[in-house]
Amino acid sequence: MLSIAVCDDEVIECCNMARKIRDILEEMKIPCLIRQFQSGRELLQALESFDIVFLDIIMQELDGMKTAKIFREKASDKILIFVSSSREYVFEAYDVEAFQYLLKPVNDRKLKSVLQKAVLKTESRSQEFIIVSRERQKKKILLDDIYYFEIKGRTVDVHGPEGIFTYYEQIGELENRLRDKGFFRCHKSYLINLKYVDGYNRQDVILENGEKIVIAKRRYDEFVREVFGVMRKNGGIL
Repeated sequence: MLSIAVCDDEVIECCNMARKIRDILEEMKIPCLIRQFQSGRELLQALESFDIVFLDIIMQELDGMKTAKIFREKASDKILIFVSSSREYVFEAYDVEAFQYLLKPVNDRKLKSVLQKAVLKTESRSQEFIIVSRERQKKKILLDDIYYFEIKGRTVDVHGPEGIFTYYEQIGELENRLRDKGFFRCHKSYLINLKYVDGYNRQDVILENGEKIVIAKRRYDEFVREVFGVMRKNGGIL
């Protein structure tokens, strides 16, 4: 199910955009959950992980461009679509890797075309996930949204673009669940997503977000084999 956010401080325009998106996706037979926000601050405080965000630029208090920059720090790979009555910010939109820039009033045919392309992009991402439990609640976490797992006794910290999520699980069980999924236990306390490896030496793995994760000496050779395998699989020229 697609999770979509529509953020516009004009309540009527926000509702109309959400309705149009829902109608188009129903026609495409794509289930979706759409949430509406009347300010950038509300959007940034939301706990959900949205697949697609429609964001107005000219808003009171925290404008759409500032909101987008903060949003990108938390969610670097989500689809961001600007909606504005002005062309003034088109070039700034490139700085936050906007997927599209729609001018108000939004043409229905253009909106449908953009949505179709956005849906294709979300479907191209890996949709594999794990289900974790905390305080009698279950949460789905996409494997693509995980940088690494950090083990602290019986608790596990899941590190990703949206912060840290903590739950209870034994590392052995977690390692078995992720076997052949592109994860590697480089140290007794760390299970990393090899997709996000940006570099390494004999002491540390450097991830794309700049974090360094320690490598146990006895695991180094196996780590090198595994990370090269992932690079080849993803089209790297080695």
